[in-house]
Amino acid sequence: MQDDAPRASPDALLAHAEREGRGKLRLFLGAAPGVGKTYAMLGAARAARAGGRDVLVGIVETHGRADTEAMVADLEVLPRKPIPYRGRLVPEFDIDAALARRPSLLLVDEYAHSNVEGSRHPKRWQDVAECLKAGIDVWTTMNVQHVESLNDVVQRITGVRVRETVPDTTLEVADEIVLVDLPSDELIRRLAEGKVYVEDTATRATQNFFKPSNLTALRELALRQVAAQVDSDLVERMQGGAIEGPWAAGERLLVCIGPDRQAERLVREGKRLADLLDAPWFAVTIERPGAVLEANEASRLDASLQLAKSLGAETHSLVAADLPAEILRFSRFENVTQIVVGKARSRRLKLPWSEGNLADALVGRAKGVSVLVLTESEAPPPRSWSWPEPGGWIGYGTAAGSVALATLLGTELVRFVPLPNVSMLYLLAVLTPALLYGVWSAVFASFLSFGAYNFFFIDPRGTFTVARPHEVLALVVFLIIAVAISAVAGQAREQMRASARRTRAARRLYEFTRTLSALPDVGAVAEAAATEINAAIGRAVTILRPDAGDLAIAAAWPPDDRLDVPARTAARWAHEHGEKAGAGTQTLPSSGWTFLPLAVQDSKVGVLGIERPPGAESLDAEVRTLLSALAEQTAAALHRALLSTEVRSARTAAETERVRNILLASISHDFRTPLASILGSATALIDYRDRLDAAARDDLLAQVRDEARQLDQMVRNLLSMTRLEAGALEITKDWVDIREMLERQVDQARRRGATQRFSVDLPPEPILAFGDGTLLDQAVGNVVGNAVKHAGANAGVTLRARAEPGGIAIEIADDGPGVPPDLREHVFEKFTRMRTSTADGGDSAGLGLAITKGIVEAHGGTVELLPPDAARPRGAAFLIRLPSERAPTP
Repeated sequence: MQDDAPRASPDALLAHAEREGRGKLRLFLGAAPGVGKTYAMLGAARAARAGGRDVLVGIVETHGRADTEAMVADLEVLPRKPIPYRGRLVPEFDIDAALARRPSLLLVDEYAHSNVEGSRHPKRWQDVAECLKAGIDVWTTMNVQHVESLNDVVQRITGVRVRETVPDTTLEVADEIVLVDLPSDELIRRLAEGKVYVEDTATRATQNFFKPSNLTALRELALRQVAAQVDSDLVERMQGGAIEGPWAAGERLLVCIGPDRQAERLVREGKRLADLLDAPWFAVTIERPGAVLEANEASRLDASLQLAKSLGAETHSLVAADLPAEILRFSRFENVTQIVVGKARSRRLKLPWSEGNLADALVGRAKGVSVLVLTESEAPPPRSWSWPEPGGWIGYGTAAGSVALATLLGTELVRFVPLPNVSMLYLLAVLTPALLYGVWSAVFASFLSFGAYNFFFIDPRGTFTVARPHEVLALVVFLIIAVAISAVAGQAREQMRASARRTRAARRLYEFTRTLSALPDVGAVAEAAATEINAAIGRAVTILRPDAGDLAIAAAWPPDDRLDVPARTAARWAHEHGEKAGAGTQTLPSSGWTFLPLAVQDSKVGVLGIERPPGAESLDAEVRTLLSALAEQTAAALHRALLSTEVRSARTAAETERVRNILLASISHDFRTPLASILGSATALIDYRDRLDAAARDDLLAQVRDEARQLDQMVRNLLSMTRLEAGALEITKDWVDIREMLERQVDQARRRGATQRFSVDLPPEPILAFGDGTLLDQAVGNVVGNAVKHAGANAGVTLRARAEPGGIAIEIADDGPGVPPDLREHVFEKFTRMRTSTADGGDSAGLGLAITKGIVEAHGGTVELLPPDAARPRGAAFLIRLPSERAPTP
């Protein structure tokens, strides 16, 4: 059972919910300067303050008018914020102070004012929007010439182009608009008295802008703007409160169009009536469930809807079995006051209980709404009869074959079995073509069955004569039942086909969305979208993306760049204007491609192009609907991929910045320590040279030397890492004695103050490696330094070396706390450091082991952190393998 109770509009409820929690906006609207907008706002504010509200004057321009200044005198005024601009300070509205003060009511004059450069927002209406979002009620003022959509109209009226405008959408958020009006003669008198401008300015204004004709036209614009806002507010309140119309507070027009030939004329007449009434209007078409339009009818209907949209109508496609009821329901919901419908051709036979055509039904059911029936301007052309096409000759042949089979079967059966009613067989003969080929084939089978049953089974047989009256009634009843069954079965079949088409389209859209959602980058999304859309509509598809100020092909299927100059021009126009262009549109229709803009909100992500080969028919309405859905999903997927790329770039930039900060902090810290020691030792030598004995001086000089060596080691590590990453590390190979290198590293560590126990375990025979001695010293030194810094002051450090087949193995191990498990996999990466320390080797930036790995690998060797075992349950052990044979330098 259908619930016809009125329901609130979800859009209206959503709009109401969005207003909750934000401030209320009251706009004092005037036709021209001097009508008293600011004075009226201040008067209302004083009354609100007297009623107990917390009123704050954010900014009010008095323009030197004494009466306006008197209204502000006893109100709390927010100090203005001076902003430097071109060598002077410009006082502007202080939005930060207003948000911090947070009054109950804030007065902000001149809604369309442009803020000076350096302000938070370029426009004052944006300041107001932020205050409203913060929950502060705002009252403001504006003249009608500042409305963006009226800018050209005002210029034609006054000859003056207004530079400061406010988008129409900002007026739509106003909770209340107060019209401040003043007769033209009274305003001109006030102008002459100097109450608007000074004398010279007033004289020039009277000769130009403030002409009586101009002021009258501006007053009408202001009245219309307020009336439109009130009408919109009325409809929203009705829809939000589930209140059915019509309430004839303002005219609203509804044009009902169908797939017939007068649809275009209906649209144009509806536009003309809407202009005469200065009323918003709708163009609505209603589809019956399961009904399938022919190609020419669908094309005609779609063209009519596109025409209505281009003429300013709000178009809707509804689905309902009861057309008059759905039209009237929509009319009540949208507060429509007049319905325009075409006059259908009168029926030859009208049953007493039927409502007749759509116009008659609307007139009979309408209450409180006018129904305008548009008659045809001339007699319709005579319809040429043609044999119905659904099913084709195959369908009619199947119908004849089914009837023949039923007749043959019935003739054979009655010879052996006395059947009381052979007509049941013919009902099956009617049902078969109905299920396979539709209504018309089944109706044809019904009449054939009627004739065959009469000819072969009703006495006298072999003729179409009926001898007994009750058999005539039986034949008529049979025909009625057969036609009814065929109609129902045929309609069910058509509904099944329509449902199957919609199911396939929904499944394709679902698969399309799921495929695109799994793709990570823009290129993959574009390629998949082009392939899927080509499979859906069977035409060549291309997707263009912005690239270096132009559009470049991101994907195409079939993969062929065939866009000529007209096609690329249409693509650019569609991208720039956000509208369809190319073949089948009103813009650049000579192009062989149709382009749809791909945009999400205010983000333009590209253009979708569909080829229209010469002589090809335009896509039908159902395919166009599917194409629009696919285009929207493609735009959303591309936008998501772009955002994902931006997020990855932002993360990379943030990580780079983090690493840079770590590196700078570490380098500055580690450089500062030895520099401070060098500076202190050098200062002591200079200031107290005569008071120090030779041993003390030698000790200070040794500290300077050791700290300078440490600085040199850090600088060499940084340079080595830079060269490694740039691939510019120069290696000069020669034979290197490993024993000397390890003993040298132990001596250097002890000279730098290492307190660990060092042991060098080497075989008696010499161990030689072929490599760069300086770089290998640095690599091994970084590992030894890592052990000194992390193993602990009393730990033991063992250095071993042994010859292996084809190479040399160097092991450096300590019995300290070892490397935490979560750092073992990252120990050779840059900037990896122990949590308890600020260094890992040659410097505290975490570069030592990374440099060791780079140097060793540049020599063709490997370095690894050995896992703990039974012989070494704790500590850290690093194993370096170097080739022993002579090899070419990388």
